[in-house]
Amino acid sequence: MVDVRIPYGKGYLTAALPDDRRVELIAPAQVAAASDPAAEVALALVQPVGGRRLEDFAGARSVAIAINDKTRPVPHAHLLPPLLASLERMGLAPEQITFVIATGTHPVMPPEEYPQIVPEAIAARYRILCHDCEDDANLVDLGETSRGTPVRINRHYMEADLRIVVGNVEPHQFVGFSGGVKTAAIGLASKATINRNHAWMSAPGAALGTYEGNPAREDVEEIGRRLRVDFALNALLNGDKQIVETLAGDPVAVMAAAIPRVRRGFQVAVAQPFDLMIVAPGGHPKDINLYQAQKALAHATLVMREGGTVILCAACPEGTGSATYEHWIAREDMTSNEAVIARFNAEGFHIGAHKAFQIARDASHVHLRLISDMPPAFVRKLLIEPADDLQSALDAALADLPADAHIGVLPVANATIPMLG
Repeated sequence: MVDVRIPYGKGYLTAALPDDRRVELIAPAQVAAASDPAAEVALALVQPVGGRRLEDFAGARSVAIAINDKTRPVPHAHLLPPLLASLERMGLAPEQITFVIATGTHPVMPPEEYPQIVPEAIAARYRILCHDCEDDANLVDLGETSRGTPVRINRHYMEADLRIVVGNVEPHQFVGFSGGVKTAAIGLASKATINRNHAWMSAPGAALGTYEGNPAREDVEEIGRRLRVDFALNALLNGDKQIVETLAGDPVAVMAAAIPRVRRGFQVAVAQPFDLMIVAPGGHPKDINLYQAQKALAHATLVMREGGTVILCAACPEGTGSATYEHWIAREDMTSNEAVIARFNAEGFHIGAHKAFQIARDASHVHLRLISDMPPAFVRKLLIEPADDLQSALDAALADLPADAHIGVLPVANATIPMLG
């Protein structure tokens, strides 16, 4: 038997395939983690890219640092201490430094959840705020981008003399790559800003692993210029979410240096489409909710044959992660993928609804089954077929496939760029 082991929440799911089945693993290259992550971060800070150093902002009297929320595997415990030490060497006291959690349209994190993403010693010493995209009183109007995106950004971030972003660079299903200014440009933006930017997701060029000529990413970069992100500290992670390398400096230069490295590590060539794919976003926090786990389906569908089967393994302990998505798809006439796609196209882009559209778009080309911790009846209301466990889902799929079917395992889908040809 061929054993299958795939990330699920904070653990793994296992199953077995017959020896005579052809199985292909689509996974990032095995890259060793930095032996001393803190030293790696410290080195990046003293050897920044793009000719921009933290010391160039020595006159700053206040600093705002945008950090990702709990849905991102950013290793803040390694990234933040060297950054804070550098700022304190510049004469900045803890009370002059504010962390702003970049939630985008995700639910606002309550203070009791802050230790999930920030070491307790830092949480106890520094001011931490959580962005709310619908809190108009704490948003600043910066006009519009050339593509018509209204730029409204978190007031606390904008009022700081020095604006920093901390995050990681990895593949993104329509912005091309995460990282750089995106943490602030999207994570600290208003709902209207994000709604307009994300509407570019269906435009030509807005694709996984595409940076140059990507309208969604170009809009993000323009937002970043308008809010003047001064400095970026971004990690490059391996498949185990460990720091391999760190880049710091000018946000655009950080992206230019990071993207070739990410492509080398996470782009995987696939010779032919798959008949069956066992896929996972990569475990926690990538499968914390369906809003995040959907990306795994999008990545897998790129290398599936029409009508193939995708078994998506995503724990989703926090459900869908979007009340708007649930409300939108609950309407009585939302009974099929075709109905979802038709309504979305008729109404135009809306955050939350776009997640229903993305799932329907991909599920209309494949047979999707979901293994999750969500109640089966609730999953069916989302127009997704639930499965009890991986082995039974796999056995059922194999029963309908010929002996020479092409089977794939995509265990870290959210951070993998599968490419046909």
